[in-house]
Amino acid sequence: MLQPLQIGTNLGDRYRVLQLVGQGGMSTVYKCADSRLEGRLCAIKEVWINPQLASARIEQTQEQFSREARTLATLDHPNLPKVSDFFSQDGRHYLVMDYVEGQDLLSLLQDAQRSGSRLSLSQVLSWADQLCSALAYLHEQDPPILHRDIKPANIKITAGNLLKLVDFGLVKWMAPDDNSTVTVIQGLGTVAYTPLEQYGDDTGHTDPRSDIYALGATLYHLLTGQQPASAKERFLEPGSLVPPTQLVPELPDYIDKAILTAMAMHPESRPTTIAQLQAMLHNRATLQYPQQSHSETWWLQLLRQDTMLVVLTTVLFLAALLLSIGF
Repeated sequence: MLQPLQIGTNLGDRYRVLQLVGQGGMSTVYKCADSRLEGRLCAIKEVWINPQLASARIEQTQEQFSREARTLATLDHPNLPKVSDFFSQDGRHYLVMDYVEGQDLLSLLQDAQRSGSRLSLSQVLSWADQLCSALAYLHEQDPPILHRDIKPANIKITAGNLLKLVDFGLVKWMAPDDNSTVTVIQGLGTVAYTPLEQYGDDTGHTDPRSDIYALGATLYHLLTGQQPASAKERFLEPGSLVPPTQLVPELPDYIDKAILTAMAMHPESRPTTIAQLQAMLHNRATLQYPQQSHSETWWLQLLRQDTMLVVLTTVLFLAALLLSIGF
């Protein structure tokens, strides 16, 4: 993990570090002032590239960072922060975005819980519509762009109630010539919101249905006040995902069905597009999806269709077996 920059550090002969916003294993985010545009604040993501990689791999990764940063800079959507610049300095790589003022949805949920209340269904659906708009825009790019880390903490609400999906930390581009995805900014996402296929890393296959799973998990958390059981937990303990209506009985059945369908373990059982999930959330769905039983026999289909997940399934099974016999 990189050591954080000192407050006051000058980046790119233009940006002055004001505050450390957040830090993870792969990147660090700073709040910065733009010296060329007085009064403008920006968020700068510092991306770490493993120096232990082979030199050819490091060069390839650096080139890919520049290519993907240029692609991000072309995006223009009201629910996404605008990427305005990118550069490298002292062996570190930086992505400059709009700084979004406001609370994230995790903080808003926690505030409601402290006051003994819940987020209202109408409010969550309003946010869901804005999220769906942003994700549909990303998925419609050529090639499609996947976010891969949708969660309440990565979604901010501005003073005007405008939603912003703020973190591009795990964004992936679907390669046009095969079924894999490629990225320079790698990671697995946050456990409670990450589908099983995303743990395959670069050799696994993710597509828009991976974002659909994460959106379903996010809505589950916002509406029930509890994080859902993770995909790995559900694999080892089928039936561990409690339906939302068991936690909040007043939720409509169609909301329960929409969330559980979005969070189906096998991608083939999820909606194929964000628009289909949005229709389900508003009780306008016309498509039928496979029923999800509590026994979750989805894994039989999974083993037949996805080689990488066969490997992951075997590893998880052996780990569970070793734990059960006391190793």
